[in-house]
Amino acid sequence: MKPIQVGLVADPAAPTDIAHQLSDLGPPGGGDREAWDIEIVSEPFSMDCEDVDTALARLRDHSRQHEWDVVIGLTELPFRDEDDGRYLLAETDAQRRMAVLSLPALGGIGMQARARHAVRALISGLAGNTRDGHGEPLPRFTNRWRLLVGMVLANRPWLLVPGLKSALVAALTTGAIATINSTVWLLAGSLSPWRLIVATIASIALVVGWLVIDGELWDRPDDNSPEAREKSRLYNTSTLVTLTIGVIICYLALYVVNLAWALFVLDPAVMGGYLGVALGYGDLFVLAWFVASAATVGGALGSGLESDEAIRAAAYSKREEERRSRLAHERT
Repeated sequence: MKPIQVGLVADPAAPTDIAHQLSDLGPPGGGDREAWDIEIVSEPFSMDCEDVDTALARLRDHSRQHEWDVVIGLTELPFRDEDDGRYLLAETDAQRRMAVLSLPALGGIGMQARARHAVRALISGLAGNTRDGHGEPLPRFTNRWRLLVGMVLANRPWLLVPGLKSALVAALTTGAIATINSTVWLLAGSLSPWRLIVATIASIALVVGWLVIDGELWDRPDDNSPEAREKSRLYNTSTLVTLTIGVIICYLALYVVNLAWALFVLDPAVMGGYLGVALGYGDLFVLAWFVASAATVGGALGSGLESDEAIRAAAYSKREEERRSRLAHERT
């Protein structure tokens, strides 16, 4: 029996990585069912388009070129249904045996397993394999919160600070100097816990705001339509959540680094004698807390040395980075 020719067209970076992990995918149920011969093409088929119909049209061109029986597109682009405004998990064209799968709509958690299940369901349905009950139905829509989680995780917030080398150097330098500064010791000792908490929140908010402004990361709607405004709200929310998570991770890392540095180089008794106050090792934890806030602000100043392209590359997935760069170029 001739195998079904399946094409997986994936946007570069994460979608392509996921597609390659699906190369061994087979039909549900196994047995004597038609096998799948899967071919993977890495190409930005969703580039310069914000609607699912354009993406499907580009997949149709690929299908004709490669003579596939079924073609599935994998993208990190979120799509909305034009009729009711709900967010799409997948859009299919059963007549032409094509589908587009929005990976962020899977929710991000357990992406590999979810993508595997979704692609198998799509191929089974498009190839006509659900007639005997072996295929599993795939929901067409997803909710906004699951999509948002998927978009944030696709942006890899844990890689934000390592991607901004100037900011990282500035933060570490600020922390190292502040740790051995007597004035900083006095300030840290004079602050109550709630003031330290306020300093933490303020430093994180300052960095997030600075990155948004300096990197021109705020998305503006193309027009005044409700659809355009909702799309901008979604992108801006994912930006703020991504940056906030990334900066919080940076803050915690700076706290650990500064605490280790303080424990290594400082003797609280010596510093206490110099300042004329009684100090113990417990005060080093308070000092590291205060210094982490100061170092975070120092990192924000260091990010000013980064280019807008570098900030976008650190803050976004490959697909979103290209989209933001294109929009920025169109507005200049």
